[in-house]
Amino acid sequence: MATTRSRNTVVVAASAGGVEALRGLLSHFPAQIPATLLVVLHVPAAGGKVLPSILGRAGLLPASAAADGEVPLPGHVYVAPPDCHLLLVGYKIRLSRGPRHNGHRPAADPLFISAALASGPYTIAVVLSGTLDDGAAGAAAVERRGGLVVVQDPGESAYDGMPRAAIAATQHAQVLRLPELAAFIDRESRRPMSGQKIAPDPDLARQLGVFLEKTPRPAAEPSPWSGVTCPECGGPLGQEGASVPVRFECQAGHGWSPESLLAAQAAGIERALWAAVLRLEERSRLHQLLAETAEHQGYPISASGFRASVRSARSSAREIRKMLESPGEAGIAGVPGDENLGPRGASADCRRPQSSG
Repeated sequence: MATTRSRNTVVVAASAGGVEALRGLLSHFPAQIPATLLVVLHVPAAGGKVLPSILGRAGLLPASAAADGEVPLPGHVYVAPPDCHLLLVGYKIRLSRGPRHNGHRPAADPLFISAALASGPYTIAVVLSGTLDDGAAGAAAVERRGGLVVVQDPGESAYDGMPRAAIAATQHAQVLRLPELAAFIDRESRRPMSGQKIAPDPDLARQLGVFLEKTPRPAAEPSPWSGVTCPECGGPLGQEGASVPVRFECQAGHGWSPESLLAAQAAGIERALWAAVLRLEERSRLHQLLAETAEHQGYPISASGFRASVRSARSSAREIRKMLESPGEAGIAGVPGDENLGPRGASADCRRPQSSG
């Protein structure tokens, strides 16, 4: 006898502007839907603990912080805790302190990839407001495995980077405003589908393996060095040649999509240049002190040399400051900030449910 199943796994990702987008989406759902919603929002390590309560008040569906090992229930919203990747492995939720992905933990791509592996064609991936391109590679994986991709209309999004990146990475993404998006999910989660066997995918399993403790990653030939180092750890980044869209990964497991990598490089360049300004200004102060000492001791030639070094250091510091203050001309891209729900710093415990208060 043939079995039937609906698209009952819905994975949702958002970043900057994402709180309002998530509230808007959840406000349009009925009291009960047959799907489970798993939500990732880019938040700082010590922020976002109130997000489940915010989303629970947004509509009729209950929301809570996801707990490791929990079996997700239909009609419930599970939110990634701060500083933990949210994954779906088999029929259970897993939380991971694995490597940051696109500079984030939690990140969208690990959740989407895990759902594509676990649920295949029964998955709906949703990309809401956000900057850069986290979620694009995961959306492509969901589509490749037979699932559906739905994207918030970029014209409605507070930040359209993530929606546009997901559209570019997929072939059949539905582009909808929030009320239509909620109706689409509700409708598709109720549509019966003939049961299909979910085939393995060694490449996605290898990508997911880095986030799972005590789970060996399937052996694979090392990717060729891209000529670029990882902004997170400084290790060499290999380019994943078979992946579409383009993807980079270091030996530690930090993964990067192109726009996120460029933004992280820009931030690293800016930090390095400000450090250079500081060192040059320190150098000018030290040489000024040495010039005054030499002059006081009756060594005018040495004093003159030190004063020349002071002028050189100050001139270099001014040039770098000028470059930093004119990022368009200097070619240093600005790095948009994500929605901030709390201070940076302390790590969350992935093994315990997070308080919603």
